[in-house]
Amino acid sequence: VAPTAPVCEVPSSAMTGTVVELSCKETEGSPPSEYQWYKNGVALLEKTGAGSARAANITYTMNKKSGTLLFNTVTKNDTGEYFCEASNGIGLSQKCSVKRMQV
Repeated sequence: VAPTAPVCEVPSSAMTGTVVELSCKETEGSPPSEYQWYKNGVALLEKTGAGSARAANITYTMNKKSGTLLFNTVTKNDTGEYFCEASNGIGLSQKCSVKRMQV
């Protein structure tokens, strides 16, 4: 079953230095969807090893299975427009509407 448009939870504002979690969920897809987050239209990288992530200055953890995007400490640099895309290999991938987070 192809996924439906996911529901995205993106806080409109966040305080610098706080923990912020963005979530994305879609329940119709079978097999279960994987989720990809985008910031300002660019796909966010999945954090793999500590070394490469630190080099790229990645401050978040993205879980493609659960759809969460977790910032351990948000900075002003994390301000932007976020959306996520659900896909399970069947039919077209589905996106939620873009939401802006202001840090």
